[in-house]
Amino acid sequence: MILLLDTHVFLWLASSPDRLSAEARKVCQDLENTLLLSMASIWEIQIKHQLGKLTLSSPLDQLIAEQQTVNAVILLPIELAHILRLQSLPPLHKDPFDRILVAQSIVTGATLLTADAKLPDYPAAIFRVAPTS
Repeated sequence: MILLLDTHVFLWLASSPDRLSAEARKVCQDLENTLLLSMASIWEIQIKHQLGKLTLSSPLDQLIAEQQTVNAVILLPIELAHILRLQSLPPLHKDPFDRILVAQSIVTGATLLTADAKLPDYPAAIFRVAPTS
């Protein structure tokens, strides 16, 4: 299965895997699955970190490199097809980062791994992760 990690899921996987349910950890650790991280998520993390809204356990470049090695995370660029797919998405969610992740999921055929309760309403394959406390 090809899994597109939403921003929170990536951060939890990288820094606090105990925040993910056992099922979500199992799916992420299954070597048969491919884990994708969108450039949109990296952009979102960088913005929130610079604004002081997000504390990282290590510098962003290190965090990404580590996850590329430890969990074989593959970076997913934002392509024209992803952007154009946005025009046909219903206006269910206002967050542009989440919307591009949904579009990327649809275009690539990846399952979006997310904790966001609003995203399953989109016409995309969604694996809803219930975070642990």
